[in-house]
Amino acid sequence: MKLLHTADWHLGQTFHGQERHVEHRAFLDWLLATLEARRPDALLVAGDLFDVVNPSLRAQELLYDFIVEAHRRLPALDIVLIAGNHDSGNRVELPAPLMKRLNTHALGRVHWRDDGTLDAARLLVPLSDASGETRAWCLALPFLRPAEVTGRTRPSGPEDERPDYVAGINAVHEQLIDAARERRAPGQALVAMSHAHLRGAAVSEGSERPIVIGGEESLPASLFPADIAYVALGHLHRPQQVGEARIRYSGSPIPLDFSEVDYPHQVVEVILEGETLAATETLPIPRSVALERLGPADLEAVLAELDALEEDPGLPVERWPWLELRIDLDGPQPDLRARVDAALEGRALRLLRIHTRYPKARGEASASRRETLDSLGPRALFTRAWEEEYGEPADDQVTRDFALLVQDVMDTEAEA
Repeated sequence: MKLLHTADWHLGQTFHGQERHVEHRAFLDWLLATLEARRPDALLVAGDLFDVVNPSLRAQELLYDFIVEAHRRLPALDIVLIAGNHDSGNRVELPAPLMKRLNTHALGRVHWRDDGTLDAARLLVPLSDASGETRAWCLALPFLRPAEVTGRTRPSGPEDERPDYVAGINAVHEQLIDAARERRAPGQALVAMSHAHLRGAAVSEGSERPIVIGGEESLPASLFPADIAYVALGHLHRPQQVGEARIRYSGSPIPLDFSEVDYPHQVVEVILEGETLAATETLPIPRSVALERLGPADLEAVLAELDALEEDPGLPVERWPWLELRIDLDGPQPDLRARVDAALEGRALRLLRIHTRYPKARGEASASRRETLDSLGPRALFTRAWEEEYGEPADDQVTRDFALLVQDVMDTEAEA
């Protein structure tokens, strides 16, 4: 059986105010062609389908047009989607009854029975081969929000010392895996799909929103025992395996920040033989729009770098590279933008932002980029405010409580 694993599409993302529909459309067109060429039995999309909980109509059209076209080209293809931390679980599930007619399964939230046990059956998706025979089961686990797992059944024993959220996540995994083991027949593989941060995985510099609780957000790979043939992960944008070849992040299909400019972008092809993983292959995604990041250096050096870039006036405007300049200054430079604009004259580049630093005035230790509310985020602002008010850092419990409140606000906005 053959699967394709992808994640973190972030449809509808704006890049410093600029839309990226052209790049997402190019990726989805490439993916459709790849599905036709490679003929997988299933496509797994491991969360963060959209960039925000209330995506634009155009972003939603990208997703649904893709699903319709994929089904038209490959009627037997199973598509499994889960919600990520950027998605609204309810929104992802809203069209689920219609999407099932297109062999597409959309899972946005976990549900609990009246006795407090997990409704695991709805998270188990049978994956069929070309003949229609079930060859594997996908354990489709959307991003687990605190409100969905805290206060639920907790493992007994010393593990009770863990925070409720982490204990709840463990309980969900245990119950779902037990249900999958009961459901599958001999020879059928188990494939887990999750949107989470596993411990030991590499995080991007500036584009991945932290998941809920500081250090507690990272989960152990031991959540996925050895009889899970493959674990398709989403959330981290750098493609990587975590400890074992069977546990992988596919990464994002396009760079979502300049910090990701050097990442390889790919989907993962997975071959299963019976109950086990036989092989994986990474399929590189062509980059439809380049990112250019110049500096950090002084103004003259950055302008020289800019002048050395090759010109390509044949590109349509929507395919011009995005540009970020990082410039070190000795002091205020009133004509900075005018000089940059003059250097860009006639060049097929789209300037997104200019980062200025004053290393001599502030000392090399303070030469990091200028802080803004966006660059700090709620957690760092809260930590600073707490320390300023009480003269000491917030302890772990306070930090966790604050993170839970932030997640509650995000969930409330999503529901609204």
